[in-house]
Amino acid sequence: MTSTPPRYKVIEAHLLERINSGAYPAHHQIPPEEQLARDFGVSRMTANKAIRDLVQKGYLIRQAGLGTFVTDRKAESSLHEVLNIAAEVRNRGNHYSNDILRCEAIDADDEVALRLGVRLGTPTFHSILVHRENSVPIQLEDRYVNPRWVPNYLATDFSRQTPNEILVATCPISVVEHVVEAVLVDAQTAEWLAIDTATPCLSMIRRTWSDEHLISYARLIHPGDRYKLRSAMPRG
Repeated sequence: MTSTPPRYKVIEAHLLERINSGAYPAHHQIPPEEQLARDFGVSRMTANKAIRDLVQKGYLIRQAGLGTFVTDRKAESSLHEVLNIAAEVRNRGNHYSNDILRCEAIDADDEVALRLGVRLGTPTFHSILVHRENSVPIQLEDRYVNPRWVPNYLATDFSRQTPNEILVATCPISVVEHVVEAVLVDAQTAEWLAIDTATPCLSMIRRTWSDEHLISYARLIHPGDRYKLRSAMPRG
């Protein structure tokens, strides 16, 4: 026999449906507790619990004296850390998945040789993945790895472990370099990210070192309307 969900869960589901469908976009003010209580025939305490739970999950934010508003839930990543995108997505309570587009050994061309600090024509490992949050593409990762330092890279099952997890486990990261710019992408990248070529994107070039060894060079492309980068510096 199917049990009936608690009434506050019914309100939660209703609000989430409105948020996910776009009926309640970011910064939209949701109905007050009193109205939700009337609409669903529950106590104000029950409506309050539904709102409180969605605040804790990051979907809503309360503003004293003004009301409760839908948050901007773009994926967010720090510029000062190398975080595992799968863990980021799951920590937001969402489902992570990826598409493995390429996984190959190739010789370094001029750009890769320069970025990875190797000679032209040096064998390198190359992977391209699309990372998804609740099935929506949020990042295209185009990565080159020096096989000398991560020899088992291509043997990885990237559906189970992300490239970041492999690098961190094999070569503890000591230095990270980030270069960020706004870009428009080509037709192939747009297709992989399920966006239009006119959609503004964020491009982040990331190079990572382990001790004195330059182990990886990656270009990470994020649709601008689905992702944001965060930087926090301590004040001196």
